[in-house]
Amino acid sequence: MRFHLAADNPKYRKGGNRLAFFRKGRTAPVCEPLQTARSTADPLAGYTLRTPLTIGEIRLYETMREAVPVIDAAIQKIVRLTGDFTVTCGDQAADTILNRFCADVQVGANGTGLHSFIASYLDQLLTYGNALGEIVPARDGSDIRALYHASLETVEVSQGKTPLELEISLRGAGKNTPVRRPELLLFTALNPPAGEVTGVSLLRGLPFVSSVLLKIFRSVGQNFERMGNLRYAVTYRPSADGYDKTNARERAMTIAREWSDAMSAAEQGQIKDFIAVGDVDIRVIGADNQVIDSEVPVRQLLEQIVAKLSLPPFMLGLSWSTTERMSAQQADILTSELDYYRRLLTPVIVKICRTFLRLHRIWNEPQVEWSSINLQDEVEHAQARLYNAQADALLRAE
Repeated sequence: MRFHLAADNPKYRKGGNRLAFFRKGRTAPVCEPLQTARSTADPLAGYTLRTPLTIGEIRLYETMREAVPVIDAAIQKIVRLTGDFTVTCGDQAADTILNRFCADVQVGANGTGLHSFIASYLDQLLTYGNALGEIVPARDGSDIRALYHASLETVEVSQGKTPLELEISLRGAGKNTPVRRPELLLFTALNPPAGEVTGVSLLRGLPFVSSVLLKIFRSVGQNFERMGNLRYAVTYRPSADGYDKTNARERAMTIAREWSDAMSAAEQGQIKDFIAVGDVDIRVIGADNQVIDSEVPVRQLLEQIVAKLSLPPFMLGLSWSTTERMSAQQADILTSELDYYRRLLTPVIVKICRTFLRLHRIWNEPQVEWSSINLQDEVEHAQARLYNAQADALLRAE
C-alpha cells in the first residue's frame, strides 16, 4: 500500500472536509510582531528563514550508522530504553476504544501499533535531528486509517509568515508546494538552535571522529592482511668470479622461476623445497617493522562517541574499568536523557490520540503514562524502599 500526504486528497480540501470541527469555534489570536526576530530586510533572511533538510546530510548520518556499529547500536538501545507507554482519557469505555486503536493502527505498509510508529519516529529524530510523520484519515473522515512515517528527503521545513509559525512544503522540480493540511502532519525538532525551525542530529560533531576511527580500522585491516599473506624479497648476489657476473641474469631468472613454482605449489597444498647455490638471501617484506598499537587512540575516539551518545560504556559492550559508584551515576544521567526524549514524544502521542478521539466524538483529553525507567538492580530498589519505609516509621513515631 502506498500512502500520499492526506492533504493532497481532494476530499479534505475546503468545502469537502469532514474534519472541519478542528477549526470550528476557534479563532487564532493575532500575535504582535516579534522584536527579536530577524528582519526580512536582512540580505541573509532568505537563507535563514528557509532551512532545508539537505539530502547530503541525511546520507552522511546513514553512512555513519552503517560504518560505525557502536553508533547504530547506541541509537537502537536508546529507542528501546525509552520504554513503553499507555494512553488514557478518564473514561473506561473510551479507554477501551483508544487502547484498541493504539494496538491495531496500521503504520506504513507493514507496521502495526502506535508503539511501532513512535519507535521509528524516535529513531529518525535521533539520527537526523528531525522527525516527520502523518496522520492518514479514512476516506469518509470518520477514523484514522493509518500512520505514515514520512521521509525527510521529500519535504522542506521553513519558517512561516511569523517566527512562531512553521511551514512544511513538498519538494518539487524547481518549486516547493506547501501541504494543504498541515494539521495532519507530525514534526519534531531535536535541540533546534535559537531562531531556527529545524533541529540538529544527535550525531552532530561525530563525522570527524568517525572518519579518524575508520582510518585506524582500515589501516589495521591492511596490516593484518599483509601479515597473513606474506610477501618475500629474494636477493641474489653474484660472487667476484667472472663466470657468475657473466651469467648473473640467467641465474636470477632461474631462481625467480623456481621460487615462484615453490610458492604456487604451496597454494595447492604441495610442499616443495627451494635449493639455491651461491649467495641467496630470502626475507619477509616488512618483518622488521612493528605494528603500531591502536588500543589507546581507538579508546580515545570511542570515549568521544560514548560521551556524545550519553550511554554507559558497558551497555555498548565496552569493558572499561569503572567503579560501581560511577556506573550508578552513568545510569542516572541516562535516565535524565530518556526523560527528555519522552517529553519530546509525548506531544506527538497526544496529538494522534486526540485526533482519534475527536473523530469518534469523544471530547476527553488523552493522558500519556510512561513506564518507569529501571536501570538499577532490583536489590538496590528494594533496599531504597526499605530505608524510606523505616524513615517514615521513625517520623510517625516522633
